[in-house]
Amino acid sequence: MVDTRRGPDEIAREVVRLAPLFLRQAGGHVLTLLDPAGIVLSYNEEGERAECWPLDRVLGQPHDLFYPPDEITAGRPCADLAAALHEGTLEREAWRVCENGAEYLARLTISALFEGDAHRGFACISRDVTDEAAVRASIETREQHLQSILATVPDAMIIIDETGAITSFSAAAQRLFGYSEAELVGRNVSCLMPQPDRDRHDEYLAHYLQTGERRIIGLGRVVVGQRRDGSTFPMQLSVGEAGEDGQRLFTGFIRDLTAKEQDELRLKELQAELVHVSRLSAMGTMASTLAHELNQPLAAVALYLETIRDMLDERDDEPFVSLRSVMDDAAQETLRAGHIVRRLRDFVARGEVDKSLHELPQVIAEASQLALVGARERGIRSFFAVEHAATPVLVDRVQIQQVLVNLMRNAIEAMAECPVRDLKVATRLRPDGLIEVTVADTGPGIADEVREQLFTAFKSTKADGMGLGLSICRTIIEAHGGRIWMERPDRGGARFHFTLIHARAEEEHGG
Repeated sequence: MVDTRRGPDEIAREVVRLAPLFLRQAGGHVLTLLDPAGIVLSYNEEGERAECWPLDRVLGQPHDLFYPPDEITAGRPCADLAAALHEGTLEREAWRVCENGAEYLARLTISALFEGDAHRGFACISRDVTDEAAVRASIETREQHLQSILATVPDAMIIIDETGAITSFSAAAQRLFGYSEAELVGRNVSCLMPQPDRDRHDEYLAHYLQTGERRIIGLGRVVVGQRRDGSTFPMQLSVGEAGEDGQRLFTGFIRDLTAKEQDELRLKELQAELVHVSRLSAMGTMASTLAHELNQPLAAVALYLETIRDMLDERDDEPFVSLRSVMDDAAQETLRAGHIVRRLRDFVARGEVDKSLHELPQVIAEASQLALVGARERGIRSFFAVEHAATPVLVDRVQIQQVLVNLMRNAIEAMAECPVRDLKVATRLRPDGLIEVTVADTGPGIADEVREQLFTAFKSTKADGMGLGLSICRTIIEAHGGRIWMERPDRGGARFHFTLIHARAEEEHGG
């Protein structure tokens, strides 16, 4: 603070006395005084320490000696003085050279000195910013790295302040909501919400800031977002909190659940289709089996009734005449029942399959989504080896998926108590032009006495099974022109195979 008790003359003399000391001893900055031609007139002690130039090596020399050789060759020393003279002051980051040839980055300021209209020289101030530049470069590198991560991460990220104003809007968020970052920075984040959340958001945020009661922050939940076009979509929102200089920022990570919901809906539709077809197939198999089983006893009953009727022909009494008529009617009805059963059996046997062209890997993928629900939690490892050439197929997609689901679920149940639980599904194009699908497991295998009747209806290896699953599989595969069989590998487990007709081979043959 200036001592106001001193007179102006005394203060002026004090300034004249201290100014050389200030210029000579000021720390942290290299102070250099140049004449109008750029010759060094004065150089402070910091210059001797920072740049290692002794004072006697600097005085009277052009200021070019502080510049790297390439800049000297390019005429940069003269250009800097010209710019300072034209603009009054030049500021830039410049490389400075020490006496030993080492270089450091400095913040350089050159000011032109005037006395009235007369140009008297230049004042140069430089400060070593090498460490600062390194730190700044490191921060910029990390920032670029972070931005590259945020630009490619699939989850959208939005940062807001305590008032709900958006401060950052990632590239994924721009793609998801349809806004650019420039359009939203500074706007309230509630613009990305449908009613009634839009009107209530600020209230929710204020409530948290006042009470600390968490509803989404740090917890995460499924909410609804609104795109620029007004459409809404489900999203998983996770919010984190950070504080800086007494202010809090909230970072929201958003995952679009639209595709997940669509997949779940498609999975439910597929389940419903498989259940429906499974019931129809079970009914068909039961009808075919019952028709086969009932046809013989009905024929025998008709034969017995006809025999009794013939025996009654020997009696002419009135009661026996009536009895013969009743027995004749009973025999006719029994024969009619047998005819109905035979027609039912023929109808089931001739059942048509609604075939269309499908890619086999996609059929297997959809079936595995159903069959493997909960399998991972039971320790099941699944492997798929799909041969590129083994597709497409002309099939009833749902029926073939029913076969796959049945075989895979059977394998999963068989491996429930096994130490190794590996399920493998593979496809291959055989030399005969058929496509072979294999479902193998590492379970206990199937006993020899059961193998012979494995695909027979009402024969089951399960205590509570009806024995229709594998019978239905055989019916479906045979209706597609293929066959199904089981093998027992040497290493244990069970391996089921079935064949399908290769659609391209069938087209070439038909052509």
